[in-house]
Amino acid sequence: MFLAIDVGNTDIVFGIHQGSSWLCQFRIPTHYSTRSADYEVRVRTLFLENDLKISDITRVGISSVVPGETGLIRSLVTELFLLEPFVVGPEIYPMLGLGIASPREIGTDLVCNAVYAWETYRQNSVVVDFGTALTFTVVSEARIVGVNIVPGIKTALRSLFANTAQLPEVPLEMPASAIGKNTVHAIQAGILWGYVGLVKEQLFQIQNEVGPCKVLATGGLSSVLKPLHELFEEVDINLTLNGLKIIGDTLYN
Repeated sequence: MFLAIDVGNTDIVFGIHQGSSWLCQFRIPTHYSTRSADYEVRVRTLFLENDLKISDITRVGISSVVPGETGLIRSLVTELFLLEPFVVGPEIYPMLGLGIASPREIGTDLVCNAVYAWETYRQNSVVVDFGTALTFTVVSEARIVGVNIVPGIKTALRSLFANTAQLPEVPLEMPASAIGKNTVHAIQAGILWGYVGLVKEQLFQIQNEVGPCKVLATGGLSSVLKPLHELFEEVDINLTLNGLKIIGDTLYN
């Protein structure tokens, strides 16, 4: 079994892959602890709850955009699974068959996204990742040509709530009308339809420069903006993990 670990700004996602599919996933909050031993206890518990054996894991890959957590998670892997994981980073990029502009600046999750897009479609692609940050990773002619970054939807909402005295927190649901009839709907319509327009304009400007692209979506909020789904070739919450799996296959084979 292959264990993919995606360390993000909000959550650490663990995905267990066997054969041609992901058996299960679980999440631990990022910055859960400062000790790898605490992570080990939590992961052991989650493995038991999912009827998994630690000894069944034969390979481990890590993508991390939180440098302070990378060492902890690497220690977790070596101590719990008795395996040396590969860690996505500039050292392995030359082996991926994908050119990368600014290799020491780009997030490793975005590299995983780009690897999946290129290896799957072999065409100009944009991967829209709805995470803590909303990112647009542009792949053209076997090269990551650039990335656009804006605050994620939840990040924008938290900023709004934190800086206003009377606005309530609201659920992320598309309202029935594009015009808010009460405070909750006003925030929902403003944020969500605003982000629909933002994504459409980003994609328009990107494709105006590089030409037609396959557009893929991932991230925890990729399912929220349903009006955008007609623009997406694929919506897959596992897309980053899939890219990490492809990188592992490339390195081990």
